[in-house]
Amino acid sequence: MAKKKKAAKKKPAAKKKTVSKKRTPAKKKASKKTGAKRKSGLIQKTYGLSPELQEICGAKSLTRPQIVKKLWVYIKAHKCQDAKNRRMINPDNKLSQVIGKKPVDMLKLAGCLSKHIK
Repeated sequence: MAKKKKAAKKKPAAKKKTVSKKRTPAKKKASKKTGAKRKSGLIQKTYGLSPELQEICGAKSLTRPQIVKKLWVYIKAHKCQDAKNRRMINPDNKLSQVIGKKPVDMLKLAGCLSKHIK
């Protein structure tokens, strides 16, 4: 006679304990206004430029972010960045009238512009 193998009984799966979370009251979302986005004051306000800065930027009045963008375009086009330390700006003749004759760190570049923005 052939022996019959007993079927292995499966153990019931352990039930996961559910932790009841305390419900916090729903926070009210701030209502958004439909329409145009609000702009910060620096983006909207245009400033008059000194004659030295006008030569570099090519415009009589720009916003601050536009001034910095135009300045970086000039710096890269005239290769005024230091080759080894790219954070340093080595000014040429035009740029030295705006930021000074000594090399300037790129993070202090915007501070040098304040004398030339009206």
